[in-house]
Amino acid sequence: MMGARRERYSDGHTPEIPIGGRVKRAFDIAVASTVLLLFSPLILTVAALIWVTQRNTVIFKHERIGFSGRKFYCYKFCTMVPNADGVLRDYLASNSEAANEWRENQKLKHDPRVTFLGHIMRKSSIDELPQLLNVLKGDMSCVGPRPIVDSEVERYGADMAHYMRARPGISGLWQVSGRNSLTYDARVALDAHYVRNWSFLTDVVILLKTIPAVMRPASTS
Repeated sequence: MMGARRERYSDGHTPEIPIGGRVKRAFDIAVASTVLLLFSPLILTVAALIWVTQRNTVIFKHERIGFSGRKFYCYKFCTMVPNADGVLRDYLASNSEAANEWRENQKLKHDPRVTFLGHIMRKSSIDELPQLLNVLKGDMSCVGPRPIVDSEVERYGADMAHYMRARPGISGLWQVSGRNSLTYDARVALDAHYVRNWSFLTDVVILLKTIPAVMRPASTS
C-alpha cells in the first residue's frame, strides 16, 4: 500500500474505521472469497487469452485513493494497448470533441486505447475481477464509492469527506444507477449518498442489483 497519508475532515476528525466496521469487512471477505473460487476458471482463462493475444501485462495496476486518503494499487485485467498514455494524448490532441468529453467525465465512449478483447471484458465488467484481491487485502470493499485518482479530488469538493469514510467499492450505487451513462456530478452525489445512508441491507441490495446491471449492454468507457 502506498503512502498511508491521513486526511482530516472539516471538524478535525480522522476516522479510524471505515463505515460498516467489522460486519461489512467480514461480509466482504466472505463474498470475495466465494466469487474468486467460483470464477477461478474464468479468471485463469481470461489471463491466458490476454497473454496469448496481446503478449502484454495481464494485470494492470493503477494508484487510487482509498479509505481516509490512503493510496493503494487497484487491480484490473489489462484491457489497453501498450503505450496507452501516448495513444490517449495523441487522440485528444486531434479530436476536440473527445477532449471535451474527457475533461467532463474522465472517460470516453469510444476509447482508442482499448483492445478488442478489452471491449468485451469491459462490457461485462470481467476486467474488474482482479479487484477481488483488493477486497481481500482490505484496500477495497465489495460495495462502496467509485475508486478515484488524485486528479479527481478537486471535483469531489466537500463530498470528498464522505468518500474518505469508506473503502472504495467494486460495485456501488453508481454502477446500478446508470453506470457509464451518468454525469460525473451524478456519480459524486451517489457516492456521498451511499456513505451518508449506509446500511448492511443496502450493500446486499446493491450486490443483487449488480448482476443484471453488468449484464446489460454498456459503453466501454
